Amino acid sequence: MFQRILALIRKEFLALLKDPKSRAVLIVPPLVQLLVFGYAATFDLKEVPYAVYNEDRGLASRDLLARFAGAPSFRQVAEIRAEEELAPLIDARKVLVAVHIGPRFSADLEAGRPAPLQVIIDGRNSNTAMVALNYVRSVVSRFNDDWVDRRGLDGPPARLETRAWFNPNLESRWFFIPGIVGMLTLVVTMLVTALTVAREREQGTFDQLLVTPLRPGEILIGKTVPGLVVGIVQATAILLVATLWFKVPFLGSLPAFYVGLVLFLLSGVGAGLLISSLSATQQQGLLGAFLFMVPAVILSGFATPIANMPHAVQVVTYIDPLRYFLVILRKVFLEGAGFAILVDQFWPMALIGAATLLLASWLFRHRMY
Repeated sequence: MFQRILALIRKEFLALLKDPKSRAVLIVPPLVQLLVFGYAATFDLKEVPYAVYNEDRGLASRDLLARFAGAPSFRQVAEIRAEEELAPLIDARKVLVAVHIGPRFSADLEAGRPAPLQVIIDGRNSNTAMVALNYVRSVVSRFNDDWVDRRGLDGPPARLETRAWFNPNLESRWFFIPGIVGMLTLVVTMLVTALTVAREREQGTFDQLLVTPLRPGEILIGKTVPGLVVGIVQATAILLVATLWFKVPFLGSLPAFYVGLVLFLLSGVGAGLLISSLSATQQQGLLGAFLFMVPAVILSGFATPIANMPHAVQVVTYIDPLRYFLVILRKVFLEGAGFAILVDQFWPMALIGAATLLLASWLFRHRMY
């Protein structure tokens, strides 16, 4: 059995590399058609979840926090009583901003001295962090202007001190390049697998498989392995470019990264074989792959936060394997995550991969006979 499968895998690689269309898919980056989902594709932050750590109970601190509470762009989700409560909230993405008011904030302002105000921001998504920071600056600026007007002062009383976690310089490439690993891997894997059965039908060689000793399950395995190998090789190449050329830090577990990659590729290969089983020509397979990939990228949180999407759209994202792989990528790159933290992202991709492969296997058997 293994010799038959290995022979089929070898045939698939030869067909993949000899066919000019397939080589173009592997070498030339596919042109991504922009399909904008009105509500999903937005960079606006309608509600910034924030936490408050107030060590000062004076009038000035209450006034400032009241302005945050009354601002339509902010939504308080937690009040911190101790400093050690802050890190878990940001790590779990429950808050985007934490406002820390020191114990002498009101006293310094009343005495006419500048008072520092610390704002901690989750910097993993640099675009979102910059927007949130601008919102904070707007609120503090209005507070400063009102305080100066009421007391006839010359300069701003509150001095804003910001600190971005996980991405100190808020470099956008640290956010986007890890996501590119998942996006490009999905594109190539989907195209390779979506064309494999369709190519056999178009060239008239699919009927020859039916008279070989190969069973439908063996044929399915033989057509799955090349997509997995291509995806792993390409993801490794992109990983090396990201870390060595662009200097994006990779702080997490490399084995955890590859476990997530294999589970993600199984999901992509299953979806690609599903499309290929339904396609009679390579053109149909290519169209089907793009119809799957564009929504998958937009709904994955690659460029826009899933939390900003309508609830109905957020529910749809749970069946998108790229959603989970992007979380894995950004956690292993920027947060130093390992297996224990990423297990919640592994099992949904395993379920999606199993479901798509089983459905592809059923369709494959159904269309063979």
